[in-house]
Amino acid sequence: MRFVWTMALMALAFVLAPEMAFAQGDAAVIATAESKWGIAIGAGLAIGLAGLGCGIGQGLAANGAVQGIARNPGAAGQIQTPMIIALALIESIALYGLVIGFFLQGKV
Repeated sequence: MRFVWTMALMALAFVLAPEMAFAQGDAAVIATAESKWGIAIGAGLAIGLAGLGCGIGQGLAANGAVQGIARNPGAAGQIQTPMIIALALIESIALYGLVIGFFLQGKV
């Protein structure tokens, strides 16, 4: 149970930290060094969390496909094509995270 609470608090921290990067304010305040740390953290979290989530998703997709092929080798052709499409869609999410990270990094 302690692990669940720890993970919930960590998820809450990850959700609330980028909020500082998107807070609207005066143009003079945004240009100061004090406000740039939130944008830098948001860029790092965008790339890091996108990579982490996509890595886990691709691992689970490949695991399911390999288990399905191992149980029924005759269906390998029918399993492999949707798996490759799913992996491409999962990878596109990582690319979106990279693009968001670059956009945020341009504001620093």
